[in-house]
Amino acid sequence: MARSFLFLLGSARAEGNAELLARAAAEQLPGDTEQRWLDLSRLRLPDYQDVRHAGGTWPREESDEALLREATLAATDVVIASPLYWYSVSSYAKRYLDHWSKWLVTPDPGFKEKMAGRTLWGVTAMAHSEEVVAEPLVLTLHHSAAYMGMRFGGVLLGNGSRPGQVLADERAAARAKAFFAREAPLARFPYEEG
Repeated sequence: MARSFLFLLGSARAEGNAELLARAAAEQLPGDTEQRWLDLSRLRLPDYQDVRHAGGTWPREESDEALLREATLAATDVVIASPLYWYSVSSYAKRYLDHWSKWLVTPDPGFKEKMAGRTLWGVTAMAHSEEVVAEPLVLTLHHSAAYMGMRFGGVLLGNGSRPGQVLADERAAARAKAFFAREAPLARFPYEEG
């Protein structure tokens, strides 16, 4: 099956460091690999409202929500490119992931089954030089993939705060060259491994 990548940009800054690093990694994909880039900060995605146990009805799906859901289901590989904000993904990326909870129920209760076997990747830029501080972001994405029965390709980490600074991170540039070429294992929660 041909691979199709959905790149979701979760920065509050246009052409931010996470996006630049994601684009550097995407340049290494074969030329015929489908790529779709969506900027979550520019899409109308309402705050997630959980009405599962309230007896209410789910809010109607907004046009950008439908676009995101359809783009997600059309991709074999979903890449969340988010800067490290307060040790996790940005609010834009988190809002997108929150909507997965809605999509598990409506409008397509088969969402989880359709996502199983696909691959979730992360790309992040951070101001801190110690990569261990990004562990909450990595766990957020890994555990989301595990819950959905997806593969997890890991997170490409880069260092940069000022615009374009990540391009000077030689370690990140070297990792970007082979990031999407790796075989992504099935994500499993720690209690499932053993």
